[in-house]
Parts: sequence; C-alpha cells; structure tokens
Amino acid sequence: MNKLTLFLFIIGIVLVSGCTDSGTGKNMETVKEGDYITVDYIGAREDGTLFDTSIEDAAIEGGIYDRKRQYEPLGFTVGAKQMIPGFDKGVVGMAVGEEKTLTLPPEEAYDEYNEELILTISLEELESVGIFPAVGDKLGPQQVLVINVTDTEVKLDYNHELAGKTLIFKVTLVSIGQE
Repeated sequence: MNKLTLFLFIIGIVLVSGCTDSGTGKNMETVKEGDYITVDYIGAREDGTLFDTSIEDAAIEGGIYDRKRQYEPLGFTVGAKQMIPGFDKGVVGMAVGEEKTLTLPPEEAYDEYNEELILTISLEELESVGIFPAVGDKLGPQQVLVINVTDTEVKLDYNHELAGKTLIFKVTLVSIGQE
C-alpha cells in the first residue's frame, strides 16, 4: 500500500466513524425538554449583586458564602417546572461545557411584585401560636416577610424576595442525562 492510499484509507475511517464535526455542532448532544441535566450557575441582580450560586469560590467572592451549604452542580429535569420558567427555557439547546448568560425579566423569573400579596393579620393571632414577629423576620417555610408590626396588627409580604427583579444567570452545562 503506497502512502497516498494509506492516507486516504485513514481519512475514510475517520469520516465514517463520526470522529469529526463539520462545524455545525450536530455531533454534539444538546439539552432538550425532558432531559435530566446538571449545571453550575451564578445568579445576580441587575446591579451585579449575587443572590445564589452553585460555585463555592463565587459565593465567597460575592459575599454570600454559607458554610452549612454544599456547593455542587444543580440537577433538574428540563421542562418539569422545577425551575423558574426563563432558566428552564434558557438551557434548551446547550451542549456540555457550554456557558451561557441568561437575562430573565420578572415574568420569566419570580413574576412582578404584587401588592395583593401583602396581608394584614392580627398580632394576637400570631402570638397565640407562639410567634412574636419583628420587622424583617421571615416566617414559615415560604419565608413570608414581616414588613410592619403595630400593637394590634402584623403586615406580611408573601411576594418572593426577587419578585419584580430582572435576574442574570451565568450558566455552565455540566452534564446531560446523569442523575
């Protein structure tokens, strides 16, 4: 076998085996609805203030480090409503190792701030179950914010703390299909 024939033979094997990418990215698996994926992410407000991350160094640098938390990639099923809508939609089409910045308006994140979610209840009612609220307290599993306390009433804000905010996520796809 001469050198030219050997060279053509090797090129043919490489092409047939699918070991090349024509530049279209079609040989790379990408995220689709229903896939279980893991991502690393950094979440910030529009002013750049971090509010959440899966990356320990970013948490330390951003001043939000919690020593009780385990920093690791976040896993979820795309389209299963386990994530805020814009995050869920934003990862579709990503390939492993790809990094993407998602800018999510309130309606794609935690929705607009809703004045109807501010409720006033009797202070006596809370104290009767052993709750003695102060402004700034967060109550219950929903983390309802106490925004005012008088001698007779407590005003509670049921909005998510990020409601009405545009959020920016830097997302890196770690894996597809590995739970």
